[in-house]
Amino acid sequence: MDSGFEDLGFARLDTGRKERTGFPETVFCQGKEDSFLREIFKRLYEKNGEVLGTRASAAQFEVVKAVLPEVRYDAVSRLLTIQSEEKKQTGNIIVCSAGTADIPVAQEAAGTAEFFGCRVRRIFDAGVSGLHRLLAEESVLKAADCVIAVAGMEGALPSVIGGLVSVPVIAVPTSVGYGANFGGVAALLTMINSCANGVSVVNIDNGYGAGYIASQIKRLAERGNG
Repeated sequence: MDSGFEDLGFARLDTGRKERTGFPETVFCQGKEDSFLREIFKRLYEKNGEVLGTRASAAQFEVVKAVLPEVRYDAVSRLLTIQSEEKKQTGNIIVCSAGTADIPVAQEAAGTAEFFGCRVRRIFDAGVSGLHRLLAEESVLKAADCVIAVAGMEGALPSVIGGLVSVPVIAVPTSVGYGANFGGVAALLTMINSCANGVSVVNIDNGYGAGYIASQIKRLAERGNG
C-alpha cells in the first residue's frame, strides 16, 4: 500500500498531497541544508513535474540549479519555481500593495497564485495615504475573483478595499514600519479588527499563504461556473 509519503531520513515528502488537496507540497527553503534542499527539490520534481519553493536565497538558487538547470528564481519574491510545462492561467486575482516596501510580500503572493494557475494583476503603491490612487482602480478591484491586500505600517488598506468590493479580501500584514509597528503586529491587529465584511487575515509577511488561498477561491469560482 502506498504510504503517501517518501522517507528520506531528514525529510518525509508528502507525495500524496496533490491528490488529497489539489496542490503539491511546497518547500520552505529558509534554513535548509544545501544537500537536503537539493534532494527535496529533485524528488518532488520527479514525483510532481513541478516544485515551488518559498523564502529561498540567491545562494540556494545556485544549489538547486546545479541539479535542476531549468529552475527559476525571483529575487524580489524569493520564490524558486520549476515546472515541466507552462500552465494555463485563469481567473482574476488582484494583488494590491499599500507601499513599494510591501512589494516583496505582494510578489510572493502573486507568484504563488500564478504557479497554481491563476491569472494575476498587480496594483502597487496604492495605500491609504493617497486614497485617490486606489480609487482609480475601483472598477478593476470589483471585477476580481478575490483581492489580496498587502500592507505594513498601520495596515488600513484591506479595510478600505473590503468596503469597496463584493468579493473576498485576503489581508496580508507586513513587517514594514517604524518601531510601534512591532514588526507587523500593529498591521496584523488592525486587519484582524477590521470593520469591513469579507476580510480574512494571514500571518505577518505570509504572501505564500495568501496566494494559496486565492488559488483555492479561484478554483471554487470556476467550479461554480462550470
